Amino acid sequence: MSTAALSLSMTSPVLAEGAVGGGMSPAQGLELSLWGWAVAAGVMFVLWLVQLRTKDATEVDVAWAANLGVLALLYAARAEGLAERRWLVGGLVALATWRLALYLYLDRGRKGVEDGRYAALRASWGATANAKFFVFFQAQALLDVLLALPFLLAAGSGEPWGAFDAAGVALVAVGIAGESLADRQLARFRAEPRNKGRTCRAGLWRFSRHPNYFFQWLLWCGYACFALSAPWGWLGFASPLAMLGLILFVTGIPPTEAQALRSRGDDYRAYQRTTSAFFPWFPKDDAASAR
Repeated sequence: MSTAALSLSMTSPVLAEGAVGGGMSPAQGLELSLWGWAVAAGVMFVLWLVQLRTKDATEVDVAWAANLGVLALLYAARAEGLAERRWLVGGLVALATWRLALYLYLDRGRKGVEDGRYAALRASWGATANAKFFVFFQAQALLDVLLALPFLLAAGSGEPWGAFDAAGVALVAVGIAGESLADRQLARFRAEPRNKGRTCRAGLWRFSRHPNYFFQWLLWCGYACFALSAPWGWLGFASPLAMLGLILFVTGIPPTEAQALRSRGDDYRAYQRTTSAFFPWFPKDDAASAR
């Protein structure tokens, strides 16, 4: 992500139309986005300073999730759209993202050991690691602002409650429930000492290698539905599309599976052969994995 990308988002047809979501002026939309960027960038800068001392970049994941909830509530408080919609969206986003942030902190951040993905990056970057982590942290702040476009559109919409909003509530509810269940099932599996070095195949993890990512993506589809009440609201679907690309090809599945192969080897290779990577589906039979 780059400054040019953010500038493009700010000068999109949404703003050219004369209002964001029919209830917020272009100047307000730009101002809110820039304030959101400043807040997210400030949080990431502080965490980057912390990792200079700790040599642990793990909490960037926690901050990335938490910042999204902050942006949603900022837009809800300052936008001029339908109050019921903007506060509902702000509350749902905060609930989902802060739940995820808390889970990530408890699962990774408080352990005092750098997540394997970031440890591998630090090792490969060598002497340039601090500078590259600065860019990485700030890229996460910018990504927060760009992905928060559905929140801005929904908060600025003055249209009455409709079917798209109901669909958004349903998708977000399923997403929160599914992601929470997947996280609990994985935590329960990891808590058993006998499972060390083994791959979780319990519950939702039997049908997808990354059910947490799938339900996280479903949440973003729900957020985009809320944006559909706004003029040019279809642009909100850029966020779930971007999330899908990031999960499948960039920061989600590829580094997670690379780390799983390093730590679990053949057991995880067998899991890859039998289980869908993302979309839940029935597992395949695999004679090799059964031996």
